[in-house]
Amino acid sequence: MTHDGTLAFVRYHDQLEQAQPDEAQTAERLAQVMRGYSEAFQGRYQHAVRSVHSKSHGVLIGELEVPGDLPAPLAQGLFARAGRYPVVLRLSAPPGDILPDSVSTPRALALKIVGPAGHDMVDGHAGEVTQDFLMNNGPVFAAKDTNGFLNNQLPIRLTLNAPEELKVAAALGAQIAARVTGNSGPLAGALKQLGGHPHTHPLGETYYTQLPQRWGDYVGKVSLAPASAHLTSLKDQLVKVLGPGRADALRRAVADTVGREGGVWELRVQLCTDPQRMPIEDGSVQWDETLSPFQVVARLTVPPQDTARPDKLVFADERLSFNPWHAQAAHRPLGNAMRARRRVYEMSVQFRREHNDEPIPEPRSAADLPRL
Repeated sequence: MTHDGTLAFVRYHDQLEQAQPDEAQTAERLAQVMRGYSEAFQGRYQHAVRSVHSKSHGVLIGELEVPGDLPAPLAQGLFARAGRYPVVLRLSAPPGDILPDSVSTPRALALKIVGPAGHDMVDGHAGEVTQDFLMNNGPVFAAKDTNGFLNNQLPIRLTLNAPEELKVAAALGAQIAARVTGNSGPLAGALKQLGGHPHTHPLGETYYTQLPQRWGDYVGKVSLAPASAHLTSLKDQLVKVLGPGRADALRRAVADTVGREGGVWELRVQLCTDPQRMPIEDGSVQWDETLSPFQVVARLTVPPQDTARPDKLVFADERLSFNPWHAQAAHRPLGNAMRARRRVYEMSVQFRREHNDEPIPEPRSAADLPRL
């Protein structure tokens, strides 16, 4: 904190990242594990799907408005000046399996901002105009680093080809165990990943990138929080997912809510003030909001629309890719897990291109997105 009581944000410099000696090999091993998932699902569905986040709960088209009066530390990169940009949001479930919603895993949201042109992009994204933020409804990543995340894949690999009925039964067991433990304690995260997440409404959740990235001259993490009263009222609201015809209950719940009233969200950033207590390379450490709170940098508005319309779902599931490395240089992903994601996401989208014969280009304007 500075002498006048304002927060002192850490300036970005290259030494904030510390590469591990074997991280390239670990990233390649993880990519091959994920390719194994893709191959298994392609054989199962006779169609290539994402190795993770295959099932979508809705596709939303809207607009992001960046104000022109942000304080200098917040007014960085895409947010350096006022503007309005088309966006597409995809709500999803983390598994690569397309399972009934009774297998309740953490909620996920991918945001793609289209434009503006003229910004420097990270290597591999040159010439594009999109900025992606990939988020989950928890502020902490599932592992410290890529090695830890790779180790977390063992239960998934062991059950990859298990019958759907067994996965549904296992999820029910995880839900019972989660209720017994009060959704807290050392096993809470694992139980949620196994299908024991509460059956909460996806639109009532606050979403987090979990891992850091550049924020122009600084370093930050991004969050998307509901702002409309009808969305904030959905926090912790349960959706009935059990019973006949409820395999896609979350998709229907999203479609009902957005179809009636649309929605407004706040895009926020939490800037790093202490690289020891808010580390770059350890994704398992939650950045303390008492050290640096999330601050609003833009407003996202989605008008009423059908979020489950088949052409929208096909567009987002088949012809669109989300990747944290779809980024301006000013918002370059940071840290071990983010660096590994580059190889993994490249593999996943290439697998879908090859097996589905879809080019999967990046949109360049609102005209490239589905109509409302």
